[in-house]
Amino acid sequence: MAQDEVPQDNRPQDAVPAPVVPALRRRVSDLEREQVADVLRDAAGEGRLSYTELEERLETVYASKTYGELVPLTADLPNGLQHPAAPQPPQYAVAPVVPDGAPINVFMSDRKRLGNWVASQRQEVHAVMGDVTLDYTEAQIPFDEVHIDIRCILADVKIRVPADAIVHLDSNPILGAVSEQAATPVSY
Repeated sequence: MAQDEVPQDNRPQDAVPAPVVPALRRRVSDLEREQVADVLRDAAGEGRLSYTELEERLETVYASKTYGELVPLTADLPNGLQHPAAPQPPQYAVAPVVPDGAPINVFMSDRKRLGNWVASQRQEVHAVMGDVTLDYTEAQIPFDEVHIDIRCILADVKIRVPADAIVHLDSNPILGAVSEQAATPVSY
């Protein structure tokens, strides 16, 4: 078939690229690769993956450079990585989806996240002789679950959650406190 005879709707140059979620282009760390490898090993131990599948997926994990390369490797597993939502057309300013937030490190100071902010799926908090307040009541939470890993010494960490949130709190502060507080519903 000659070039002129190629149907107009099948030309590669006319293909519309799929939207790219910025969070999927984020480069992954060795720690994140190891976390995915652990999920895969656990799945193989449960009989969800064969040894051959495990080996193939582990090769891909260690060769992965971006979060987007890791998500499909565990998408069919119960505790796999969450796929961030596709970008929405901007109504106002659309904040990016952040699967792993930068660790919050506090030493002899305090840090607060209040108001309208974008929550990450996983958050680490390290507090020494200081205070941390994370208020999720007005935060944008693009995930079904949020995991917060808290380590505090001589510090207080306060987490305020929406009234309908389910919280599983398990902490071992050293000469400090970790507390969660549900927002009170507004009545008129």
